[in-house]
Amino acid sequence: MATQIEFARQGVVTPQMAAVANNECLTEEFVRQMVAEGKVVIPNNLKRNPLSAGIGKGMRTKVNASIGTSSDIVDYDAEIRKALAAQAAGADTLMELSVGGDLDRVRREVIAAVDLPVGNVPLYQAFCEAARKYGDPNKLDPEMLFDIIEQQCADGLAFMAIHCGINLYTIERLRKQGYRYGGLVSKGGVSMVAWMMKNGRENPLYAQFDRVCAILKKYDVVLSLGNGLRAGAIHDSHDRAMVQELLINCELAELGHEMGCQMLVEGPGHMPLDEIETNIRLQKRMSGGAPYYMLGPISSDVAPGYDHITAAIGAAQSSRYGADLICYITPAEHLALPNEKDVIDGVKAAKIAAYIGDMNKYPERGRERDKEMSKARRDLKWEKQFELALFPEDARAIRASRTPEDEDTCTMCGDFCASRGAGELFKQDLRGDKV
Repeated sequence: MATQIEFARQGVVTPQMAAVANNECLTEEFVRQMVAEGKVVIPNNLKRNPLSAGIGKGMRTKVNASIGTSSDIVDYDAEIRKALAAQAAGADTLMELSVGGDLDRVRREVIAAVDLPVGNVPLYQAFCEAARKYGDPNKLDPEMLFDIIEQQCADGLAFMAIHCGINLYTIERLRKQGYRYGGLVSKGGVSMVAWMMKNGRENPLYAQFDRVCAILKKYDVVLSLGNGLRAGAIHDSHDRAMVQELLINCELAELGHEMGCQMLVEGPGHMPLDEIETNIRLQKRMSGGAPYYMLGPISSDVAPGYDHITAAIGAAQSSRYGADLICYITPAEHLALPNEKDVIDGVKAAKIAAYIGDMNKYPERGRERDKEMSKARRDLKWEKQFELALFPEDARAIRASRTPEDEDTCTMCGDFCASRGAGELFKQDLRGDKV
């Protein structure tokens, strides 16, 4: 069975491409061409066929939600609830990132529970199993790693974050720059670096990159090139280690695309706002326009408990300048394992950020909804406002909790409602498309 890329190169529009075109109000030919060029990916699995989400050029910015157990908290039912909550809140994709308990069980139950494309990081299970089997994760046999990647694809995953861009040369850059202010923050990245240093060997995911692509291509799964050396602090953004890994991942994205494997490139991390545009332009130029998956980015290091906000600020900028998939950040980031409410808050903050970014990325088709909302507010049409809202039920609940004496107004202004007063003054001027 051919992959989305191979069908696209043959001039064939797959059901997945047709669904994306319909969802995005684009032509099927445009979607096919972008997939053929590697500028759009559609997370998929030939054994599952999840909801079709187009990620890349010309598409609206998508939002990913991450869930998963930890070594401290293993509650399978809670993870299912979080997965369903993320889907209901509007996430486009879901990553299952468990490192505690029965990893096969939680992955399979999450995949079965949702319609979204589900991804993960196979290094997590590989190092967990090596630790359980040998008492030392650094005794991981690369063959076990490749077997786990194959098994997880067979379970129905639609994309995988795989740390192929870490190699011995990259680690040397980290050493020579004198380590970092924020250290290393990627669980998979740290585990692979430790394995390489302990064993004195090259990263097998880099050394056998063609083998990684062959496995994912077999199932038409998207390979998301993980950023294991991403900056975990504002002052580490764009240090030599981070840039070196990005360069390698962009190179691998082109190689994987040539092999017929769908490719994503992952980005940071923590990054100040003034570096976001340059980072995205660099990734797009070096990768030939491969879709970019931004983890946030978190735009300040000093707001624990509110990192869904620091990330949303960075995500809006990222979306504006061309990022294609945004990984949400929850209020619990840096503090605790997210609960169900954290997941919902994280998804909604990221959805707002993506929407704001798209308004500026696609101004010709991204601002009509806001104009209609403005008119509905001006005219005190409350039902129309709820209809246009990104989260209608939240808006309804807030208004219902503080019911005004006059139903035309809200309790913010009451008798002093500016919209009502101005509307009476200029009623004769409301005509044409401004009514």
